Amino acid sequence: MHEMSIAAAVVEQVEAAARDHGAPGVARVRLQVGELAGVVAEALDFCFELACAGTPVEGAVLDAETVAGRARCAPCSVEWAVGMPPDLACPSCSGGGGVELLSGRELQILAVEWAGRPGAPAEQKG
Repeated sequence: MHEMSIAAAVVEQVEAAARDHGAPGVARVRLQVGELAGVVAEALDFCFELACAGTPVEGAVLDAETVAGRARCAPCSVEWAVGMPPDLACPSCSGGGGVELLSGRELQILAVEWAGRPGAPAEQKG
C-alpha cells in the first residue's frame, strides 16, 4: 500500500521542519490530495498515525483536503470535472485534439501547525 510510504514521507518532512523551527511538536498537518492521486483517505489516516509513532509528529491531526480532477479540451477550451474513474472525453466536442489535466494529481503539504503555538502555522510546500 503506497499510503504508508506517503505517510512516512510526510512525517519525515514535517519532523525536519519542526526541528528547523525549534518546535516541540506538531498539532496539525494539512495536506492537499488530488482525487486522481490514487490515495485512499482512510488508509492514509491509518498509516499517518502509525508513521507518527515515536516522533514529534505523534498525536498530530491529519487534515487531507481533496482536490477534484478537472480537465480542459485543447480544441474547444471547455473545462469539466473528470470524476473517478476519470472521463477524459470532452463533453462538448468529443474532439481528439488533446486534453489537458488541470487538477486532481496533487499531493502536497499545505501547512503545519506547531504544538504549543496555537495559530502559528508554518507553511510547508511539498
